[in-house]
Amino acid sequence: MTIIVMKNLSEKELQLMNHLWNIKKGYLKDIVDQFEEPKPAYTTISTLINRLITKKHVGFKMNGRDKEYYPLLKKPAYFSSEFKKMISNYFENSTAQFASFFTENTDLSIEQLEELQSMVNRQIEKKNKKS
Repeated sequence: MTIIVMKNLSEKELQLMNHLWNIKKGYLKDIVDQFEEPKPAYTTISTLINRLITKKHVGFKMNGRDKEYYPLLKKPAYFSSEFKKMISNYFENSTAQFASFFTENTDLSIEQLEELQSMVNRQIEKKNKKS
């Protein structure tokens, strides 16, 4: 079994990754175009991309002299890893503590709570069928 250790993303790196996940692949201009005004400088985005390449979160393909970038880090894998870290760091590795905090300390409507309950019930059914 291979364990992949993900390096944390800074806020700016995560913002860039979200744009790259949305467009799937693109050149520097395509990525910069995803940002709201005032858009960051090309050099800033280039630096962030190079940092993400070093972390092995972004890959690229050469097309002539231009690089077409694409995410190597998958969004679900990253968020799953971050969620597990949050549960571990803030809730003593207890999903029950997290669920208790989440349901008691957020202002969820009855409809939202019922939707969560429905999702949990569907997952229980899936796992029961696999057993």
